[in-house]
Amino acid sequence: MLLEHLEDTRSVAQRLAQSLPEGALVLLTGPMGAGKTTLVKFIAEALGFKGEVTSPTYTLIHEYPSPQGLIVHIDAYRMADQEELFTLGLEDYLPEARLVLIEWGKPEVFPDSLEIRLTPTEDGRRLELIPHGRAPLPKL
Repeated sequence: MLLEHLEDTRSVAQRLAQSLPEGALVLLTGPMGAGKTTLVKFIAEALGFKGEVTSPTYTLIHEYPSPQGLIVHIDAYRMADQEELFTLGLEDYLPEARLVLIEWGKPEVFPDSLEIRLTPTEDGRRLELIPHGRAPLPKL
């Protein structure tokens, strides 16, 4: 799916927010500047979060409370071993969170996840949904 304008990204985020099941584990992949944090921001807004969404590059985890439940935003870019997220309590978040969104997440570490791959193009960015393991493919 081609996202030519910021409003296209906002629209997709709204549809994702409606269609992703509670507790979904979502990996956001793509190069720097592809729009991963922007997509998280729009998903959080679609779920009713009113605050500021920023990349948790240095803090690792940001939590965004929303009327639909907790949104957990993780940036795994600087993590040499992403499996460390499990020892930091990721499994505690999964049953309680509305969504867990991991930027730079690796499907081999999170086998039951939905990967959202963003790739810059000349006309905007391409968005691909790639289910891994038992993760459902949302209908957009």
